[in-house]
Amino acid sequence: MAVSARRGTPLTLEEIGSTAVRLIDEGGVEGLSMRKLAAELDVNPMSLYHHVESKEALLKLVCAIAAKQMHMPQDDGAPWQDQLKALALAYHRHAREHPALWGYVHTHPQLVADHQMAIWQTLYRILRLAGVPEPELRRTSEILNAFVAGFIVSSTQGHMSDAPEEIGHNFDMAVHLIINGIVSFSS
Repeated sequence: MAVSARRGTPLTLEEIGSTAVRLIDEGGVEGLSMRKLAAELDVNPMSLYHHVESKEALLKLVCAIAAKQMHMPQDDGAPWQDQLKALALAYHRHAREHPALWGYVHTHPQLVADHQMAIWQTLYRILRLAGVPEPELRRTSEILNAFVAGFIVSSTQGHMSDAPEEIGHNFDMAVHLIINGIVSFSS
């Protein structure tokens, strides 16, 4: 790994991705450039290309790092309904913490299409606990994602009340509807 003469220490993918997440949080995806990221990391912009080949690759890295920051519910023996609600709340919280990144990702779904990502695997695990048949896991997870994503878009774009007590109540109702739909489907 090359060391920058200005920095004195090697770059890591984690440092590059974490810094990019912060820059996106501050100025949106449109405000992120390899040059701006390099300046923030105190390296020559070309140094970044030793780690990520393009801005698209950088955005995939950013999504992976941001997803790792999301608190995934563990299989702790809790009922699947509680685990699903915990996952939905983590997703909602993540979207509110990183609105620019979240908005970008949902207009560029190829960035999160890899169903090996932790969020998809966690959802699959929970859906298996709920009794969703194996051949239906992918479709069910994608529909649930669309449902929760639609709720978040409506919530963050002002289509529903943004009063904290209303957001919580509305979200609880949405999760209740999801859980009841899964119960009906897997019965």
